[in-house]
Amino acid sequence: MERNKWPMTLRPLTDLEGILERFEGVGRVQVLSEVTRRRKTFPIYSVILGSQDPDVPVFGIFGGIHGLERIGSDVVNSYLNTILALAEWDGMMKALLRRIRIVFVPLVNPVGMYLARRGNGNGVDLMRNAPVEADKDVKAFLLGGHRISRKLPWFRGRVVDPMEQESQAICDLVRKEVFSSKLAITLDVHSGFGFHDQLWFPYAKTRKPFPRIAEVFGLKKLLDGTYPFHFYHVEPQIKHYGTSGDLWDYLFDEHQKLRQPGLYLPLCLELGSWRWVRKNPFQLFSVHGAFNPIKAHRRIRILRRHLYLFDFLMRALFSAERWATLSQEERQQNYQDAMKLWFSEEGSASESS
Repeated sequence: MERNKWPMTLRPLTDLEGILERFEGVGRVQVLSEVTRRRKTFPIYSVILGSQDPDVPVFGIFGGIHGLERIGSDVVNSYLNTILALAEWDGMMKALLRRIRIVFVPLVNPVGMYLARRGNGNGVDLMRNAPVEADKDVKAFLLGGHRISRKLPWFRGRVVDPMEQESQAICDLVRKEVFSSKLAITLDVHSGFGFHDQLWFPYAKTRKPFPRIAEVFGLKKLLDGTYPFHFYHVEPQIKHYGTSGDLWDYLFDEHQKLRQPGLYLPLCLELGSWRWVRKNPFQLFSVHGAFNPIKAHRRIRILRRHLYLFDFLMRALFSAERWATLSQEERQQNYQDAMKLWFSEEGSASESS
């Protein structure tokens, strides 16, 4: 493919095009949309590997929805490089890809990353852009999404405007590649919150339990049993803050309303960036410092740190009978255990200790 010359602020896009050039012909590459800003045109790439059967399990992984969070795109690029390399020579990966589909979108918001801002070129926070309203008792002021001014962070866009071009491209892709699947997990990689790496599941809009909480709890039990020393805090996002306009709330609810027969779990990996700031407080003087590891050795560590989680999620999709195919009794027990862990004072105290 033809390489473009991008500025340093768009290093993840340069890296992505380099990966696609090295592994040209491996996987199906598509430009979902092209966003124009200041006479420059920025592509949003998707890369799809594996079966084209609409029914097979699907793993989708997304990064760079917020332009300041470059490390999210870096992590997705790192995993994309690994999977493309394995697809060339590894027999086990080739066999797996005949039975599942993997969807990558490493950089959803290239203009935001180019401009070194959280939102897109229109000043809209893409993670608060969907037509979903949060319950009044959970929505944090400004942080939860607002329509006051695009000059303020967390701006959702105006009510009268359609969804932003980038948001719409992701929704269209998920509808096409994910909704028909019998079992799908999407993982959206972010940074900028907390001292720990969080693995969040919906909802962001309400304290009401996620309808698939029994399956999420089954997945958590499988993760705990397989990697008993993992460092992820698996929790509903609403335990930390609520937002309106969450893309994954919107897509999950749409999947439910369409009464699709499959199971769809949208997850968010929130990288604990406060840990990097604590180790290197001077990086707060950088526009990217609150969201990314600045030291080179820390960035490299993060790029390899999460590979086993992605591998686990792929394996879980392939072996759904252990956590997603539940009897009525198993589902009820998982539901009760999940409510005790995540929605009771006793569970909250045990998780924070």
